[in-house]
Amino acid sequence: MKIALAGAGAFGEKHLDGLKRMDGVDVVSLIGRRLEPTQAIADKYGIAHACTDLAESLAMPEVDAVILCTPTQMHADQAIQCMAAGKHVQVEIPLADSLADAEAVLAKQQATGLTCMVGHTRRFNPSHQYLHRRIVAGELAIQQMDVQTYFFRRQNMNAKGEARSWTDHLLWHHAAHTVDLFAYQAGPIVQANVLEGPHHPELGIAMDMSIQLKAESGAICTLSLSFNNDGPLGTFFRYICDNGTYLARYDDLFTGRDEQIDVSKVDVSMNGIELQDREFIAAIREGREPNASVAQVLPCYRVLGALEEQLTGG
Repeated sequence: MKIALAGAGAFGEKHLDGLKRMDGVDVVSLIGRRLEPTQAIADKYGIAHACTDLAESLAMPEVDAVILCTPTQMHADQAIQCMAAGKHVQVEIPLADSLADAEAVLAKQQATGLTCMVGHTRRFNPSHQYLHRRIVAGELAIQQMDVQTYFFRRQNMNAKGEARSWTDHLLWHHAAHTVDLFAYQAGPIVQANVLEGPHHPELGIAMDMSIQLKAESGAICTLSLSFNNDGPLGTFFRYICDNGTYLARYDDLFTGRDEQIDVSKVDVSMNGIELQDREFIAAIREGREPNASVAQVLPCYRVLGALEEQLTGG
């Protein structure tokens, strides 16, 4: 399986780290915004081809599939571009920053029949996988999820402390993780409400947000998001269930009494991003729909679109 990866930034390297642990997978092309740093990353990972134009990589006949780790605002157009070139594609979260764009990607996937998967990593983190299996088995039912997504990002910087060329978004990016996960764990979302705090004077985005969700099952979710929080940073999930309380911190899981649960045997790796990439590769090889396919995650973007309408009065 020969892969082209677009976006040689902080998250692109996380994918490269995971891909190098997979047998029969070769990253043959790396695409970045500026050639010199892109070439440096390509050299670091032994990637033979580096460029600044996605179309150049898509023209390579040996490329089977593309992973997009590019800025949010480019995701939908580039995903469609990849499928138009006959390439399978995995789009990092979020799929798009508008419902119309997300629906356009789904339409292209349906027209081409190619694999199109979205990087909803929470479905693959061992912590959430462990709970999902117990929920499916009927051992747990969620009563409430309480989620905190907190960063300290008052300047437009990425996870490596480097200046970003694009603007991140609490609703369309960070809320997408939890909206999709809540539906994945508790069932279809039937009600959603949102409030936002003041907008950043230069970036033009809300720096704080609060979202409430209700599932068809009756379970509720309260999500707090902030770019103003000065530690601890990251996303923390509290599952309040009918049979126990659980705290998920990325790939790790704890009881409500902060006792760690061993999830090392849940899957072949403890790295959620690697597991996400393994699912993408396996789905292509097996000719099946992947977990977190564009069709499966589109309901999340419909909820986000409805929440945006609440905020804009549209």
